[in-house]
Amino acid sequence: MRPAKSGSWFTWFAKATARYSGRPVSFFAAVAIVLLWIATGPIFGFSDTWQLVINTSTTIITFLMVFLIQSTQYRDAEAVQIKLDELLRVTAGAHNALLDLEELEERELDLVRARYARLAERARAELRSGGADTGVPEVE
Repeated sequence: MRPAKSGSWFTWFAKATARYSGRPVSFFAAVAIVLLWIATGPIFGFSDTWQLVINTSTTIITFLMVFLIQSTQYRDAEAVQIKLDELLRVTAGAHNALLDLEELEERELDLVRARYARLAERARAELRSGGADTGVPEVE
């Protein structure tokens, strides 16, 4: 079951921007732009307009990049959650109630986390007393 590729121009643009902005060539291009801007300082007498160009440019680019990167991170996180759900689904003995866990309210997540924290503490106590921490203990 292979999902269809998204035809959304925004998805394509967000992925491409995130992919290329994280490469060394993009970093060096940004450094080159800043160095060019600094080099033009004496030409423009380090004027307010000269400073405004870089301040405005970086503010706009940063503002837009936040949304593009957030979009790609959200899509990646969603994909990872689906993959984890699939692993739980096909694992014999796994607790299917943990599927789609990220959709629970904070209070409900805290209860589940506390159950697993108690399980981990019991396993560490077993290790300290010379036992093993393997097996499939029941979750309360």
